[in-house]
Amino acid sequence: MKRTVFFVSDRTGITAEMLGQSLLSQFDDLRMDRQSMPFVDSAEKAAAAVAIINMSAVAEGQRPLVFSTVVADEARSVLHGANALVLDFFEVFISPLEHELGLKSSHTAGRSHGMQRAEDYNRRIEAVNYALAHDDGQTERGLETADVILVGVSRSGKTPTSLYLALQCGIRCANYPLIPEDLEAMRLPARLQRFRDKLWGLTIRPDRLAQIRQERRPDSTYAAVENCRKEVQAAERLMQSHGITFFNSTNRSIEELATVILQGARLERRLF
Repeated sequence: MKRTVFFVSDRTGITAEMLGQSLLSQFDDLRMDRQSMPFVDSAEKAAAAVAIINMSAVAEGQRPLVFSTVVADEARSVLHGANALVLDFFEVFISPLEHELGLKSSHTAGRSHGMQRAEDYNRRIEAVNYALAHDDGQTERGLETADVILVGVSRSGKTPTSLYLALQCGIRCANYPLIPEDLEAMRLPARLQRFRDKLWGLTIRPDRLAQIRQERRPDSTYAAVENCRKEVQAAERLMQSHGITFFNSTNRSIEELATVILQGARLERRLF
């Protein structure tokens, strides 16, 4: 089954896409034609969005799905007139909360991904800058301020996990590769020795590592399956010998890896 899905928001659309995708992920046989409609913050823009939604309904002979986080009442009213299944997250969640709390919500657009809390926003940007500056062992300066330091063989998922922890969680995360010289000597890089309590490892299935490396350096020793197998096995032995907890990134999403690292390190996810 294929359906067109619209994510409509008065700001970035990130929340609508996140919530909508989470719900639709439960339908294994559904194929989606995704369309994002951000910054629908007036009745006029809502009417334009409805025109596009209705054209899709006519062209495909079935109602599209619409996930909306639009706040303004006039725009929401227009959206509800679309020839579609409109799932209005504001109506579903805010109204019951208002009733339960006995409070009226602010009806302010952009609260989830805006810049109302400058201190939190700046902390997230600082965390991203930190992750970029300390990617792949570029520098040891400032490692004492890291919340987490990831180690593992090259292309095991350290960089994307570090950036996710920074951008989504506000965590200062550095990462260091375990290079062949370290693996042969069965030793941690000297600069990491005094930060062992911050070290968390990533490993990966050798055949998957070979596929990833093949895209970067085709037909090289670096990408050969046997070489990948030796590196992974040596890295796991090294981490075990130094008491470093490590996780396999092969079948785990970045979100899952970040979560288990946060739990293991007892760090609080900083929501923005």
